[in-house]
Amino acid sequence: IGGDISVTTAKPEVITRVVEGVSTINKNVRILTGAGIKRKEDVKKAVELGTDGVLLASGFVKAKNPKEFLRDLVSVL
Repeated sequence: IGGDISVTTAKPEVITRVVEGVSTINKNVRILTGAGIKRKEDVKKAVELGTDGVLLASGFVKAKNPKEFLRDLVSVL
């Protein structure tokens, strides 16, 4: 919690396995990535790996300018 490395970088295979597993059971379930999302590259990678979105926590809470932080994250979508 509050780490500097996103799961999209540290363990992308975890996301891929979850996406594949959930999709075989129910294609209507939305999959979100929520570990270490702090940069727009994390958001981009999460979407590329097949998730429907991201969850934000410490990166957003610690941002000096939360509006700018969010604008930067969504700029890759």
